[in-house]
Amino acid sequence: MCPLQHPGGLPRLSQHPIKTRRRAVALRLASALAMACLAGAAACADSIPPAPQPAAPPSSESVDAPIAAGAAPAGVSSLLNPFPESLQQFGDQPFRAEAATPPGTVPAPSSTGPLGFLSATWQSPNLLGDMEGLRPALAKYGVTLTILENVETFGNLTGGVQQSLEPKGLTTVTLQMDTEKASGLKGGTLNVSGLQVYGGELSTDNLMVLQTLSDIDAPIGVRLWELWYQQKFGDKFDIKVGEQSLDEEFIIAPSGNSLFINGVSGWPGLPTVDLPGGGPAYPLAALGVRGRAQLMDSVTVLAGVFNGSPIPWDSPNTPRSNPHGVSFPLDTGTLAIAELQYAFGSGASGKANADGPLPGNYKIGAWYNSYKFDDQQTDTIGLPLASPLSNGTPATHHGDFSLYGVVDQMIWRSKDNTNRSLNVFVRPMFTPYQDRNLVSASINAGFALHAPLPGRDNDLFGVEMGTVWASSGASGFDRQMQFYQPSVFTPIRSSETFLEATYQIQVLPWWQIQPDVQYFINPGAGIANPNEPTQRIKNELVIGLRTNITF
Repeated sequence: MCPLQHPGGLPRLSQHPIKTRRRAVALRLASALAMACLAGAAACADSIPPAPQPAAPPSSESVDAPIAAGAAPAGVSSLLNPFPESLQQFGDQPFRAEAATPPGTVPAPSSTGPLGFLSATWQSPNLLGDMEGLRPALAKYGVTLTILENVETFGNLTGGVQQSLEPKGLTTVTLQMDTEKASGLKGGTLNVSGLQVYGGELSTDNLMVLQTLSDIDAPIGVRLWELWYQQKFGDKFDIKVGEQSLDEEFIIAPSGNSLFINGVSGWPGLPTVDLPGGGPAYPLAALGVRGRAQLMDSVTVLAGVFNGSPIPWDSPNTPRSNPHGVSFPLDTGTLAIAELQYAFGSGASGKANADGPLPGNYKIGAWYNSYKFDDQQTDTIGLPLASPLSNGTPATHHGDFSLYGVVDQMIWRSKDNTNRSLNVFVRPMFTPYQDRNLVSASINAGFALHAPLPGRDNDLFGVEMGTVWASSGASGFDRQMQFYQPSVFTPIRSSETFLEATYQIQVLPWWQIQPDVQYFINPGAGIANPNEPTQRIKNELVIGLRTNITF
């Protein structure tokens, strides 16, 4: 990517003021309604049955937990699970806000009425229950419908290029079909999902950070997300073919992915910045083939080959270049990724054994991308890009590579309440290619406390940090700018760090509320403030509130 672009290669995106204002009004009304409902539901919240012992699953699996934490109805999850029960705990991670069901939570009983929130117990897993018979009718043909709504408002109180509040929302709709029920074909699952993103973009408008504030940040619009078919071959091997989002299965630290809001808690900062379009991860996906083999009870290999870029050839480096998710580019190189997973500490039911070892999950992996990547310092005729004599076109390199590891380990479990436990996680990633990448290394680390307060067995509290380091190529370009253009204030980029503290409140089985605080140190790795060109962007304190509803 060109080093003259906005950090991360993402240009500041044009806004639609009228539409944004309308959506902002709608979001504020929705937030007000949610707060009103909270008062009426508070008495019911304590009646939610306690969750079983949570474990630290190693990967998010969209078959077991259709998009965004929308838990599948009882019986459907086990029907679609490609693994034996001993590994189910490691396939139940929800997506994104991940919100409707924290790890380890048992889906609430189905509503006896057509609308779940009108049932006497308020314990339906979905706000709309069986949707006037629609869900049972679909289930006869093996079809599961999941609708998840994530709505949030965040604002930076300090720092950034300006201070303001921005509402944001995401609607995720997923249809999954069990082909055995639908047509008699055993072991098959067909999945299609779509996204509607609305609201502002605080990360690009105000913060200009490399590690995106929210995991639902994306350009406004309606798009196809995933479209794939998965086939099991016995209990040990399965293949998935089609349009896939890699952040659903690869490079996942479950304790961080299921709780925290910052965007790099799921898909790490290094590929988010360095890969074209941010890589085949939300809100994009890429055509490819993924295979998974269970070598032993606790050892699994996950590998895949995908398009090298989810956006078309030579298009601007932003998800807007594939605005509706239907470009399906085929001439953008190849992204190959492989991951070895080791998981232990679960019983025959797939849940943590209270008398057994504390569950843990360890991964090591690598990816290689054969697509083209721009040099950070040198142009096509060999001159420094910062030189007045440069032609301004970066030299091109083919190929990029990275290694990564994941550790996610439960380190404590209460003897009095097995729902109360503490997990820690760390996830480093590194690339040796300094000349073609803006970020050379990234790391996430933190802890998640399950059942942090008495009587709140389904709540989660956590603290996380993340850091990305600028490559020597990026900092070298800054030094060239200081030499060739001393009149332009050009700080030398180094690193960016964020801290996040969050509390996820399980109000009802279908409803979560999550206050969140984040603090960014050295935003953009230390870039100049475009509104005050002689100063760096100052550190940013950001606060916000998210609500997640499974319909």
